[in-house]
Amino acid sequence: MRSRGPWSAIATICVPGNPTAPPRTSPPRGRPPGWPPHPLTRRWHFTEGSCVIGEFTLSGIALGPFRSANLGYWIDEAYTGRGLATRAVEEVCRAAREDLGLHRVQAGALIANAASQRVLIKCSFELIGMASRYLHIDGAWRDHRLFQRILHDDPPMP
Repeated sequence: MRSRGPWSAIATICVPGNPTAPPRTSPPRGRPPGWPPHPLTRRWHFTEGSCVIGEFTLSGIALGPFRSANLGYWIDEAYTGRGLATRAVEEVCRAAREDLGLHRVQAGALIANAASQRVLIKCSFELIGMASRYLHIDGAWRDHRLFQRILHDDPPMP
């Protein structure tokens, strides 16, 4: 697994179940033209040869007293059931704690995605609630179960 910068050609191999943008009903969101990519996102990719078979992202990284981030991930269906997601989530949590000094990581899983929920539970995430219409996936707002993992209780790093 290696860290990589912002999206490039990877966006062309997204699989069903990835977040989608809802139809535009308001001005475009995102960073204004000329702004650099958002610095508070970290991505790791699983590759087999030159093919990306999974991605793990910490986004919305908040520093200061909150020291938290959101975890998102996917694994190509042909590679599921091998423990890759579990190992990768553990590694991302290690990096969140040791490299970024984060206190907590939050993740959401579709209500029907029992496999993803099992990965989070195996990785010591705890269920903290349910979020209605949490993320836009496959053309609709979908409900998710929310999980968190407390990485440590030390005071924030300077």
